Amino acid sequence: MTATSPVQNLATLIRCPSVTPAEGGALTALAAMLEPLGFIVERMVMSEPGTPDVENLYARIGVDGPHLMFAGHTDVVPVGDEAAWTHAPFSAAIAGGEMYGRGAVDMKGGIACFVAAVARHIEKHGPPKGSISFLITGDEEGPSINGTSKLLEWAAARGERWDACLVGEPTNPDQLGDMIKIGRRGSVSGAITVHGVQGHAAYPHLADNPVRSVIALADALMDPPFDTGTADFQPSNLEVTTIDVGNRAVNVIPARATASFNIRFNDTWTAETVMAEIVRRLEVAAADDRLRPGRAPVRYEITWAERPSHVFLTRDDRLIASLSSAIEAAIGRVPQLSTTGGTSDARFIKDYCPVVEFGLVGQTMHMVDERVSVADLETLTMIYETFLARWFGNAGA
Repeated sequence: MTATSPVQNLATLIRCPSVTPAEGGALTALAAMLEPLGFIVERMVMSEPGTPDVENLYARIGVDGPHLMFAGHTDVVPVGDEAAWTHAPFSAAIAGGEMYGRGAVDMKGGIACFVAAVARHIEKHGPPKGSISFLITGDEEGPSINGTSKLLEWAAARGERWDACLVGEPTNPDQLGDMIKIGRRGSVSGAITVHGVQGHAAYPHLADNPVRSVIALADALMDPPFDTGTADFQPSNLEVTTIDVGNRAVNVIPARATASFNIRFNDTWTAETVMAEIVRRLEVAAADDRLRPGRAPVRYEITWAERPSHVFLTRDDRLIASLSSAIEAAIGRVPQLSTTGGTSDARFIKDYCPVVEFGLVGQTMHMVDERVSVADLETLTMIYETFLARWFGNAGA
């Protein structure tokens, strides 16, 4: 097998059952692809108390600039009901022009194509006139604690510097070439717990029902809208994702109620200012006694999830233009530059260098029968190969 074939590369990676946090052989397989190309491959295990250890990989070819990083993850989500799959989830079976397997599009497919593109570039032109590195984690689908953020810190501490990064996440909603992600909204999660007094539903005057109050607080978080959007981002949006009381008795008023929420915010806000606005809304709602006459203010507490994700927008013209023109040259499609969707490991990388995301069509990611068009694997490899030539050329190499 040669690393120039994205189909063979992906089949090899899919057959490694690397469900987070298990390495599953995927990093070993990737190292076996990169080392014959001249990459120096290093693997390290990152740890944190209370979280599973995670193995990661960093590989580099070249010692000079310009330095392009490709980032991604070999870990995958669980397969779900394996009996529901048309083909075994780690078999890499090909049927009807598609390869089936967990991670086919999210995101072993992107890794397989970039490896093939680099191999073809080296085969045609020799080593890059600069440096290429792979920064690959096994913790993107998990808590994201022992993965990319620590790997970046480790690499930067020893002197690694990057001029740009491409993340191979499946960014395209319908067709290959639809969309490049040039930024991401920020994300903050939290939970509000309202304390009441447990009692009999028939004697509400002897109790204090926290459900009334948690509904009022949740409503205040969702309305009015936080903003109307900006030139580069859609409107910020907060969703209440759970309301729990832990009560199975229909005639008992519960002692407490908890509501969890998540907000995806645009560049109108920072994580700090959006958290301050959430607290302000809660304070106003807590003082309103419409649902609790004579019992205001509501007794509540708020708990923030650790490590909010910060909003960012990449403005590196050379990186964006090289990728956009490569897509147009390969398939004749002008991609949309977008900041939609959830978070990715680009939220960590943006602190080290300009970063964009482009990969396969993501329609089947995390689903039963996750699969990718074999033709798309070849096309994405062609796009990546063209991008490499243009980025290094535009960098003056």
